[in-house]
Amino acid sequence: MNKQAIDALLQKINDSATSEGNPRTKTIVNRIVRDLFYTIEDLDVTPGEFWTALNYLGEAGQSGELGLLAAGLGFEHFLDVRLDEAEAKAGLEGGTPRTIEGPLYVAGAPESVGHARLDDGTDPGDTLVMRGRVLGEDGQPLADALVEVWHANHLGNYSFFDKSQPAFNLRRSIRTDGEGQYAFTSVVPVGYSVPPAGKTQQLLDQLGRHGHRPAHIHFFVSAPGHRKLTTQINIDGDPYLWDDFAFATRDGLVPEVKKAEGAEGKPYGVEGNFALIDFDFTLFAERADVPGTEVERPRAAV
Repeated sequence: MNKQAIDALLQKINDSATSEGNPRTKTIVNRIVRDLFYTIEDLDVTPGEFWTALNYLGEAGQSGELGLLAAGLGFEHFLDVRLDEAEAKAGLEGGTPRTIEGPLYVAGAPESVGHARLDDGTDPGDTLVMRGRVLGEDGQPLADALVEVWHANHLGNYSFFDKSQPAFNLRRSIRTDGEGQYAFTSVVPVGYSVPPAGKTQQLLDQLGRHGHRPAHIHFFVSAPGHRKLTTQINIDGDPYLWDDFAFATRDGLVPEVKKAEGAEGKPYGVEGNFALIDFDFTLFAERADVPGTEVERPRAAV
């Protein structure tokens, strides 16, 4: 079929509507269907290939891996870049870079003020202290900001999804103190991969790509009157630091990991040697002329 014939078929499908429907939904769905019709025609996609793809998506949904696919195919990163562009056009530049949320956040983590311990003492690895401030774009500290933090254990697994871990292991919410400071102790995370026998790796194999992620720590950072920040920091020295299958590593999100000991650890109840990361988050004030940063999507909760 040529594109004229495809467009005529699409018009026939659109004309079958018996009610107005939702104009936005119609515009998006019709565009997707048109582009897929063109793809099937241009690449001579066979019925067998079409149904293989459709069944694959159904199986990926049943296995809970659609979130991994969204990251691995670059959709989450693409959405971040579009939001970056919208902010830059509005003159918002210089804050902490955003990067992907991923599919493994869990709402309801225990909240503390100033400092929290993420691990329960059973996770192997080097002790980590991460500390810093939450600042406004004017450089002033933001008291009572909320820093939500989560990361994987030494096997690359996240609590809640991994039922062998205690509830909220390696997950906490921290309110900044009066000087905008936050801190937490944990263990230095390690990199991990998507499930080797899962649907995401199955597609990545077909694309000739790996499914590895560098060691990283996730954050939501929010404060009244400010744009919510979704980001993560990566652990310097990881072999996949700049080769993340999810395209989440960005300049400005690879802080130095320093070696520390002694008195520096005492405020956090840490003795001996430990790894230390100093990192400040900078938030933009809320604006009505740019897209919002509070993303509505299904998330786990306890």
